[in-house]
Amino acid sequence: MSNYLSQSWLIDRRHALRALGSCIALPFLECMVPLHATEEKSATPRRSAFIYLANGVHSLNYQITTPGKDYQFSRSLKPLEKHRDVITPISGLHHPGALSHHHNCISVWLTGGNLGPSDRNTISVDQKMAEVTAKHTRYSSLEIAITQDSLAWTADGVRLPAMRRCSEIFASLFEEPKGGIGVQRRALRRKGSVLDANLAEVRKLEQKMGSVDKGRMEQYLTSIREAEIRTRRADAWLDTPLPTVSAADRQRTNRDIAHTMAGDYFRTVYDLIVLAFQTDVTRVATFSLGGEGDAIAIPEIGITESRHQLSHHGGDSGYMEKLTNYDTFAIEQYSYFLTKLAETKDLSGKPLLGSTMALFGSGMSYGHSHGNANLPLVLGGGSDLGLKHGSHLDFNQGHFKGYQLDKPGEHYSLCSRPANPDAHMSNLLLLMAQRMGVESDKFGDSKKAIEL
Repeated sequence: MSNYLSQSWLIDRRHALRALGSCIALPFLECMVPLHATEEKSATPRRSAFIYLANGVHSLNYQITTPGKDYQFSRSLKPLEKHRDVITPISGLHHPGALSHHHNCISVWLTGGNLGPSDRNTISVDQKMAEVTAKHTRYSSLEIAITQDSLAWTADGVRLPAMRRCSEIFASLFEEPKGGIGVQRRALRRKGSVLDANLAEVRKLEQKMGSVDKGRMEQYLTSIREAEIRTRRADAWLDTPLPTVSAADRQRTNRDIAHTMAGDYFRTVYDLIVLAFQTDVTRVATFSLGGEGDAIAIPEIGITESRHQLSHHGGDSGYMEKLTNYDTFAIEQYSYFLTKLAETKDLSGKPLLGSTMALFGSGMSYGHSHGNANLPLVLGGGSDLGLKHGSHLDFNQGHFKGYQLDKPGEHYSLCSRPANPDAHMSNLLLLMAQRMGVESDKFGDSKKAIEL
């Protein structure tokens, strides 16, 4: 320690981050499972996937206006018409904690937290599910994002790292560690030793800190403790053979696609999630199509502008048309995901879609004014988990005077101010958590689980 303290009371910040960085940078260790997990098997696997679309949608072309079973698909949602019996479009939900902090839409989408500029986030629902499913699978969860920000948050408010390259995702799930098991085991145990040293070192530093610094440091200490547990879990799984992947599946998924070919990239990511679910290496996955400020362009359909730029269209008809095309394109890829889940059998021979809930949506409804009420959401699959689909579930009904798509100004106000203040998105997340086996009657700012 003597080489990094210039004064007895002064802590070198770079050293502290370097000491703590080993726990944050551990690849995939947040996805490892408890020791001896292979001794337990789940009779009825339950799975969930979450797909995030940044900056909301072009609401006038997205909004379904009729509740119940007799609804008509909107222009943007047309690609899902063939899945009518296995999906539920949902209108009218919002996150109260995001209404005054629109820049945190992606951060609270799966947490339901009230996240101001200086607040710590809460656990995301995927990680709450992973607490239940991890004992059955090699990896507790899978985080994928086009940009660096994943949708997953730990109980201590730490965002989990995400992967973006398809070959990297494939290798992490299905390829033997480089150098063999022995090399990997030694590397994990070295990391465990480093973590032990970091923990002891920071405990000494704590004695020199004020109360504010101690509070901040506690979050990092918790990360170190969690990483130690994950390292031991990873060690325990090394002797368990990886699942066999067919040559066709390997060829289709073990490759890298430029993000300028968005359709190919999206579909390959979806194929990887399906393969992970099919082989039961994980039962929880998140996929962010980009954050509010960095969602990609889609030149293959003539969109060279960023999604953020299109969402701030200012009434420009060309931008609004492109935003609608972008919405439709993203929903087409989600439709592909549902199709693959329906066509692919799990290890017991049943279609994955029945045991998989797949939520598509955004933490913002109308990007131009940063409106984040009336969130665009579609929940698909999960019929084997008791979900009943085929209707438009509309929480705006009975709380407003009707959709006025011919009066954009009045309709957009619905996207900024909730018609139904009790219709929290956390009510939906609570339902999904319960169907995954989470024993709780509360999640985030939920009121009660919605009925579906």
